Amino acid sequence: MTARYCSLAQQPAPVFAPGLAAERLGALMSGRRMWVNGTVLHYYFFDEETDGSVIPVPGAGGPRRVSWVGGESRRDVVRDCFREWQDLGIGIAFTEVADRSEAELRIGFQQGDGSWSAVGRDALLAGLNERTMNFGWDLTAPGERATALHEIGHALGMQHEHQNPFAGIHWDDEAVYADLAGPPNHWSRDRTFFNILRKLDPAEVNGSVWDPHSVMEYPFAAGLILEPEQLRGGVHPPGGLSPLDKEFVLRWYPPLAAPRPPALVPFRSEPLSLAPGEQADFTVEPPETRAYTVAVFGASDCVVVLFEERDGEPRFLTGRDDGGTPDNATLRARLVKGRRYFVRVRLYSAWGSGRTAVMCW
Repeated sequence: MTARYCSLAQQPAPVFAPGLAAERLGALMSGRRMWVNGTVLHYYFFDEETDGSVIPVPGAGGPRRVSWVGGESRRDVVRDCFREWQDLGIGIAFTEVADRSEAELRIGFQQGDGSWSAVGRDALLAGLNERTMNFGWDLTAPGERATALHEIGHALGMQHEHQNPFAGIHWDDEAVYADLAGPPNHWSRDRTFFNILRKLDPAEVNGSVWDPHSVMEYPFAAGLILEPEQLRGGVHPPGGLSPLDKEFVLRWYPPLAAPRPPALVPFRSEPLSLAPGEQADFTVEPPETRAYTVAVFGASDCVVVLFEERDGEPRFLTGRDDGGTPDNATLRARLVKGRRYFVRVRLYSAWGSGRTAVMCW
């Protein structure tokens, strides 16, 4: 029987300025969806009391009404899977919130809409009333816990492993189209191509080798793969986090080195000595309440994010991604004396002989 598969929504390809060096472009492709380390991702379950039990959806014959609300047993599976990822010791934390406006990840359980998630920071593109993740079937059924682990992997920025070009898979395209067109998926050819047959850019994938044991790998029955010969009998991942899954997220989100990073003092430049993908963290304790500017200087592509500490937890205030542009990231925000803030700078790439630095004033 064909498995149920995660169905990512097709997104337009990123547009970068023409003429970017290959190394710079590769760094942008690999890191553009990743969160800055130290981010607390707040997740929210659509709720009957606060959102209503049904959501109007346009359809043939007039609007129909479907539920985005999941039962407590299904929510518990998702909560448990968030804990499993966090318990790896990664520098990303997950916190459930009861207010949709506080959540970066908003989770629905619309049956029949498939299971899917925004990939990494793409979640920030969704409107406040929109889902960033959906579970379209019963997660409490045997073997379906892996679906929740898989979608959270997407939320962390991971891609489908079977689309890794290093896998060397040669599909029987028409057999794949026919298989996915039938139950239980009922996919169009476009959806099948985007989620299965399309090869990812080598810079986008989860690693430089194919991982058949990854939780981001689909299971496939015999008869869909022509080559390599050993895969003609199908692909059968175990359904849990593989060693390479863990290695990937710990590389992007290593444990935070210290509870309080060094201070970023107003009007004093702090040099950044970062390799591609590395991050520098600073605290800001403003001496007075006013509008402040935080900016990066130098020949570099960076993501800069400003957080405010609330109840011992960093909460997102504002951020800027200057990747692929000729400009440097600049943030402006009103900071309050007596409160603590965090500035996190993740480097895509740097070039030239000039020094890269960050300053607050």
